[in-house]
Amino acid sequence: MKRIITFTILIWIQGQLFAQDPVKISMEEVLTKVQESNASIKVSEQEAKMAKYDYRFSNSIFLPQIAVSHTGMATTNPLMAFGSKLNQEILTQADFNPALLNDPDQIENYATVVSVEQPLINLDGFYQRKAAKTTMEAKELQAMRTRDYLDFEAQKAYGQLQLAHRAVAVLQKAYDAANANLNMAQNSYDQGLLQKADLLEVKVRVTEVSDQLKTSKSNVKNASDYLAFLMNEQGDVVYEPSEELVLDNLGESVDVSLENRADVKAMDLVSEAYKANMKADNMTFLPRLNAFASYEMYDDQIFQADAKGYIIGASLSWDVFKGSQRFAKAGKSKTSYEKAKQEYEQYVAKSTMELQRTKRMVEDAASRLQTSKLAMEQSEESLRIRTNRFKEGLEKTTDLLMAEANYAEKQLVYYQTIFEYNQAQSLLTFLTKE
Repeated sequence: MKRIITFTILIWIQGQLFAQDPVKISMEEVLTKVQESNASIKVSEQEAKMAKYDYRFSNSIFLPQIAVSHTGMATTNPLMAFGSKLNQEILTQADFNPALLNDPDQIENYATVVSVEQPLINLDGFYQRKAAKTTMEAKELQAMRTRDYLDFEAQKAYGQLQLAHRAVAVLQKAYDAANANLNMAQNSYDQGLLQKADLLEVKVRVTEVSDQLKTSKSNVKNASDYLAFLMNEQGDVVYEPSEELVLDNLGESVDVSLENRADVKAMDLVSEAYKANMKADNMTFLPRLNAFASYEMYDDQIFQADAKGYIIGASLSWDVFKGSQRFAKAGKSKTSYEKAKQEYEQYVAKSTMELQRTKRMVEDAASRLQTSKLAMEQSEESLRIRTNRFKEGLEKTTDLLMAEANYAEKQLVYYQTIFEYNQAQSLLTFLTKE
């Protein structure tokens, strides 16, 4: 008894889950939510921000570095004690006594130092900054292309949802028709006008259509789940498109230069960034020129400044040889640049191939549309004639079932062709968007 109750409860829960009301949604709503909430878009924007801060970091080759410090100490070290008195400007003649020089009393020293370092000529830094700027621009273009791609993916997902709902509608009608045929077959069998084998064949057809209908409903749920994922929505929701699956007339495509597309531009900029890094590594063989200055204040009391002084100067440094580090790094950066150039050329070639293939997909789908439509209309008329003849006892059960199955199949093929044509058009728009 407990098992029966438990089984009944499970069946009821399952029925409630499948019976949940679908949420109507339009294509415009989907596109808006995807652009606002999609995780991939947010990630690409964060990557663009990171590249922007890397570029800001390169401002250090122009801007000074300023530091302020306050240091306090007590010492009996002869050298430190003498130097501290000298910095505090309190040195007297008596301090030159050899006994005091060698064994001084403890002295306290407090120093406040403001230091400034100003880069003047760092050629490697200039090219590193150029590489950072180019990378930032590439990341921004990649973020733009990610938005374009998610637009295309959202349209595709919405089309899949439309197709899934249309398949459910077609198969539901086929299921109702199969049940009606089963009732007629059952009546004919009860009157002795139909053999049992024919009746069983009709029942098998009903079961087959029922299974197909269940699969179609699962496809609706799968399409809804993917749509929710793209919109970054949480919860178990079944969506219903507020727009029917119809042909999208997007107009004639125009020939565009792939070099103007955001992702291709980004690849080109990545190559330029590698080139700038290569030049930066070559510039490390040249000397650097930096200016420096400091303003120093000393006293034997904390936060006091009775004695003051400054230092101003410039430093020309040249790392003549650092083992083989720089040669290896310069060679690696040159190889990276050559690799980036080859990847860019390969990407352009692949994009060109994809564009040509998509154009052919649009043409092929357009040519299949008329054929599939005519096939659907012919199968519908054939089913109508055979149904009428079956009611009069002039048609075999097998022929009726075949006509019924053929009509459902042709409908599904027609709507699948519409979906494929729309997706090919949408892909073509995506691939030609500058």
